[in-house]
Amino acid sequence: MPSRRLPVRPDLDQLRHQAKDLLRAFRSGDPDAVEQFATHHPDAVLPATAKLADAQLVLARGYDAPSWARLVLAYRIVDAIWRNDLNTVREIVTESPALLHEHALIRTDSNWGPPLSYAANLGRDEIIRMLHSLGASDLQHAIGRATLQGRTETARMLYQMAGTPTLPDNALDGPAYTLSASGTALMLELGATVCDEHGNRVAPVNVVLFSDSRKPEEKHRILEMYVEHGIELPDTPTMALHRGRLDLLEAHLRRDPMLLERTFSHEEIYPPELGCDDYIGTQGTPLAGTTLLHLCVDYDEIGIATWLLDRGMDADVRAAIDDQGFGGHTPLFGAVVCYANFWGNYRGENVDSPFAQLLLDRGANPNAHASLRKTHTNGEVQECRDVTPLAWGQQFKDKLLVSESAMSLLADRGGTT
Repeated sequence: MPSRRLPVRPDLDQLRHQAKDLLRAFRSGDPDAVEQFATHHPDAVLPATAKLADAQLVLARGYDAPSWARLVLAYRIVDAIWRNDLNTVREIVTESPALLHEHALIRTDSNWGPPLSYAANLGRDEIIRMLHSLGASDLQHAIGRATLQGRTETARMLYQMAGTPTLPDNALDGPAYTLSASGTALMLELGATVCDEHGNRVAPVNVVLFSDSRKPEEKHRILEMYVEHGIELPDTPTMALHRGRLDLLEAHLRRDPMLLERTFSHEEIYPPELGCDDYIGTQGTPLAGTTLLHLCVDYDEIGIATWLLDRGMDADVRAAIDDQGFGGHTPLFGAVVCYANFWGNYRGENVDSPFAQLLLDRGANPNAHASLRKTHTNGEVQECRDVTPLAWGQQFKDKLLVSESAMSLLADRGGTT
């Protein structure tokens, strides 16, 4: 495995700076730099005599490239595809035809694939046709990538180029992960199935529910398409919320007057019969033992949250407390730490926090206290005892899930740590 991973769109200037920084660190005796040289340089280079070319080679091999020239070539072809520069892509692959069958980002664990599949992610149809005419053959993979990215016209073109093949059983997985309703619709149109010949579920309902994407309207549409094509979903309040079905929630509320206070287990939120397991990576503030309002916050269902509050739900409703004293948090904790914040933070956007605003406007206490335990995606367990929402956000280790906007709102309303 490489020790480094090229980002989806590498920056050549940044790579050059990395090489210079690595050389400087190696010359100063930095242990990590020394280890990188020992691992990736074929010769025993001394810090005093190391040159920039040595650092470039070590850096390239850290990225799983055999040479600095190959690393630069990866940058060039990816950059040309992003810029939709057909002539430059043709020139590069004509000079180096092996690139047609190698991963554009070099590393073999990159889902973006060879240049043709990489172009499919971006909807670069002319480049795709040109690469195919030169011998690129990764059409099946490219179909999946175009569909995952919602590039439905590109995916349709690729499907025709591939000779209208039978779709694989996992054809719905990509658009389920990215919550692409258009991609899901196309796959169903082209023959993807939600059940096998024995009536067993193959539609990735679990992927839809566990995805780190937060696109409520798309999620609702995908689940309804699954139902229309034969999947039976549980008639539960939590599934009604996942589907965005206020009519079903209204019916549950009529049958259960205590619904607005009720808490739900992990299994009720993520039904095992739909392929869900005990995975809890793609939620921010823990959801097991929480209410419908807590679920709304993490899943960015502000319309349903408003509906619940309008029907008398307490903005400070508490989650259940487990036998070790963890839980009892209010929805405001989720407004500070949740997956609805992830992609905005990842892209460096300044994202507002409508949930924090809504909950505070409806009387939520900015200084509620609770104890929380969070298992992070790397398996690390973090425990925070008797914290406020602000303290929870400050102490939470994965800052991509933390809303600075929510933190500011809480501070303005008297929140403390």
